[in-house]
Amino acid sequence: MISPSNNLEITQKINDQIIKDSIQAIANLDWLTTEMHPLFFSLNQDDIVAFSALSTSLHHMNRHNRIMLLDTPKRTILAQLGTHGSLYKALQNLPINEISYAELTTSNSSLPNNDHKLEVLRFDYERKQDHEIAALFTKIKLSEDLYSDVSEVLKGQYPEFKSDNIRSLLKVLWCNNQEYIQVSHPNRVARILKLYAETILNDGIFLDLEATNNPSQPEECRLLLGLANPPVKAYLLQLIGVLDRLGISVNRSYSLTLSNGVHPYFLSTFYVTPRDGSTLVKGSDLYLELQREIYNTQILSPDSNSYIKLVKKGLTTGSDASLTDAMISFCHTNLAHNHPDSYSMEGIMRAFHNHPDITTQLLALFHYKFTPDMNKKLNKEEHYQEKYDVVFLAVENFNTGRKFLDNFRRTMFQCALYFIKHTLKTNFFVAEKHALSFRLNPLYLDDLGEHFTSDLPADRPFRITFFFGRNGIGYHIGFSDIARGGWRTIITQGRDDYITNADTMFRENYVLAHTQHLKNKDIYEGGSKMVAILQTGIDADKESIHQQLYKLQFGFINAFFDLFVTENGKAKDPRVIDYYAEDEPIELGPDENMHDAMVEIIAKQGIKRGYILGAGVISSKQIGINHKEYGVTSIGVMRFAEVTMASLGIDMHKDAFSVKYTGGPNGDVAGNGLRLLQERCPLAKVKLIVDGSGAVYDPDGLEKVALSNVILKLDIDGYDPEALHPNGFIIYRSQTKVDGMTTRFKKLTMTEQGLEEEWVSTDNFYKTYNSLLFTVETDLFIPAGGRPETIDSNNVDKYFNQKGEPSSKAIVEGANSFITPDARIELQRRGVVIIRDASANKCGVISSSYEIIANLLLSDEEFLANKDNYVKDVIDILNQMAEREANLIIKRHDESNGGMYYTEASNSISREINAHYTRIFEYFQENPELVNEPQYQNAMLLHMPKLIGSTEQFKSRIQKMPEKVKFAILASKLSSSMVYDGDDNSIYGGMIKAQISSFPDFQQTKM
Repeated sequence: MISPSNNLEITQKINDQIIKDSIQAIANLDWLTTEMHPLFFSLNQDDIVAFSALSTSLHHMNRHNRIMLLDTPKRTILAQLGTHGSLYKALQNLPINEISYAELTTSNSSLPNNDHKLEVLRFDYERKQDHEIAALFTKIKLSEDLYSDVSEVLKGQYPEFKSDNIRSLLKVLWCNNQEYIQVSHPNRVARILKLYAETILNDGIFLDLEATNNPSQPEECRLLLGLANPPVKAYLLQLIGVLDRLGISVNRSYSLTLSNGVHPYFLSTFYVTPRDGSTLVKGSDLYLELQREIYNTQILSPDSNSYIKLVKKGLTTGSDASLTDAMISFCHTNLAHNHPDSYSMEGIMRAFHNHPDITTQLLALFHYKFTPDMNKKLNKEEHYQEKYDVVFLAVENFNTGRKFLDNFRRTMFQCALYFIKHTLKTNFFVAEKHALSFRLNPLYLDDLGEHFTSDLPADRPFRITFFFGRNGIGYHIGFSDIARGGWRTIITQGRDDYITNADTMFRENYVLAHTQHLKNKDIYEGGSKMVAILQTGIDADKESIHQQLYKLQFGFINAFFDLFVTENGKAKDPRVIDYYAEDEPIELGPDENMHDAMVEIIAKQGIKRGYILGAGVISSKQIGINHKEYGVTSIGVMRFAEVTMASLGIDMHKDAFSVKYTGGPNGDVAGNGLRLLQERCPLAKVKLIVDGSGAVYDPDGLEKVALSNVILKLDIDGYDPEALHPNGFIIYRSQTKVDGMTTRFKKLTMTEQGLEEEWVSTDNFYKTYNSLLFTVETDLFIPAGGRPETIDSNNVDKYFNQKGEPSSKAIVEGANSFITPDARIELQRRGVVIIRDASANKCGVISSSYEIIANLLLSDEEFLANKDNYVKDVIDILNQMAEREANLIIKRHDESNGGMYYTEASNSISREINAHYTRIFEYFQENPELVNEPQYQNAMLLHMPKLIGSTEQFKSRIQKMPEKVKFAILASKLSSSMVYDGDDNSIYGGMIKAQISSFPDFQQTKM
């Protein structure tokens, strides 16, 4: 038993130790004052208690290794021994919080009686949200003395700093971290503002190296890094990992995350020295490797299996791990769409990670083909083929004794080999890239074989471009040299959601691009489509998703420009080895999850990067023809509907009829379609609308005033339920409640007594929600939204009642690929009239084409001054083109006595025009001088809106358009005229006849 006297003895010893520690604390504080950087105390003047604790316990560091000095929800401060990898380990052990400020300080010399230096780490977790900064920014008024002091430093130390926005930059910093400014010398504030400005000017990423001129550490350098929209988690940890891996010690570091009110920026200054005693110098091998690895942190996640299995084991560099991840994703998306169970993402990952001997051979082959300096020194064709054959044999002979598994993995490695073989250019060696991009020859699909391509349309694309980023992947697939089509981004939350979409994304992209090509027959651009998938966390909030979406899209568009910005036909950046070597005018358009702000950013980047089309790289800009504002797609859908219904004996302008829609009334196609319906068709009854928010059904037709109140404003869950007629109802997808373990959905039904509310089970909700478009009977069905392949061979029977009668006699597809090809055939076989998407919604892309023509011919000021007339001309063209095709489709169906389905007539028209287009385009490529002859100049003007042809200063500018665009406009105008107007076209007959002798195949293509 311990006696009270023993306790007194123990407490006396403790008291003695406290006295000793107190005496020693003075010496410890002296040491800290001498050995820590002068900023150490001044930057932490509010944490006296924490640094008092450090002074008291510093001499015990050899017993503790690490001491927590402060641990609150807002701040962590800890001290530790500076052992190898200690910074990295400390960051690994931090709580999972967003760091607003990080400060790492290392002592100048080793601790007394210790072989290690002292490291003190501070982390703040008070990062304000974007909307908070946006609100604060308008209220803050800066001190004029502060502004004057910082401006003077900027002008003195950075004379090249040309920002006229010093006050704005300073306000952003003040809103985010007032303390940073209050404890910092103007020199330090000026340096962070300079870094912030340079990051903005350099497309969201900036890396620089400066000498510190520190006499006590002459080898020390200042490494500056700025990054817009940084990775969400553990980014500082990843950077420290890069420096550690390259043998670079961090003496001090100051990292700040701030928001400009829209998205965050990461700004960091590292004071570094190579551990081998050398000095880090720009242009040195070490600096170039550091540059590649730091930029690559945007692309490679430390959670990536390639990082864990290859980089951390020293088998590859970080950039090669990113390339490995890209190859894995490419193989997965190309092999899984037809065989998702056999070629899973996890299975392909295991193949590459469990067999690093094959993986590193593939990486070496890729390097050999695309390393810029290597191509200067070697006979690349001869030597590359030798190396290719070696890797080909290694893959062919791959054998681990597990026959079944080996066959699958051999196929995976072969796919990667085809990827390397058919890549024509890549931005892999562009250090400051935001994402990886690879422009491929589509012949790789033939190498893969029918086993993997039988589910794709038979036609092969002109080009395929693959994109890989930290949080997503994407493809751009184009079926013509000059091509245009929308860019949609699918947002997924959680790994399962991402993989499910990635399994089929390539086929979806391919089908959409192919449909677009058929649709684009009336314009000079062939069809293309870009589809990207963004992977976010399962619990990611709206603001985080928005930031990651912009990061992905901005990264991919800059990777796009890395490849397609050319000079004299070849990629302008010398780090992009270009085996294709031609200009490629590719046009994009906004689609799902492409916001107006990003459209404007892409247009500005097109100008800044020097793309051949400039701002014309994307349509639907503010200075352009906004699809939703003018309803250009819906104009075509409505015109096709009018002609189709007239063929069935219904005049939509005079007769009563009923219609059902999928797609929200706030969306472009459905919203404007409903608007036009109300304006043009007074007796129309809208009986059903289904969108993502729910569905509304009214047997007597939706009340027109209530419908007008949601059109182009709200989703269908915003419809006033009091306006329903008896037996009408609304089911709400977004209004749920949990009843025990059951989720229930709200349903409102109008009865004779008024509205009745009920909460239905998940099963009942989806049975109703998924069946309505099949069972609600109307004269016309316009799918104007919804996922592709909603109606397929498995559910097409539901479209018919027990008598075999369809729920709608006519379908005009406003949405792309809403019905699968086999379902279309079955529907038409049983009497349904279908105008397919490639025809019905073509007017949106036609409008976009004319917007790009305006970009090429008019300044922004000229376009705005003439916009009303220009848009009116375009709308006239849209109505004419829709009516011409609708009439021709019906004519061909009728002339065949129903033997040719409507969708077959649509396909044949597109194929005929596109076949003519290809031949004529090639003809003008071979005879480029012809485009300057008067008759061809006039032909191009006939393609233009009337404003261009009737305005002398505008029409003369067609000569300055890119040559390929001129060829394409002529090919488009001639080929569509040949199909729509036949041989008797008075405008083109003489022109074609004049060239017939030098165009021997032309006569055979005429109808």
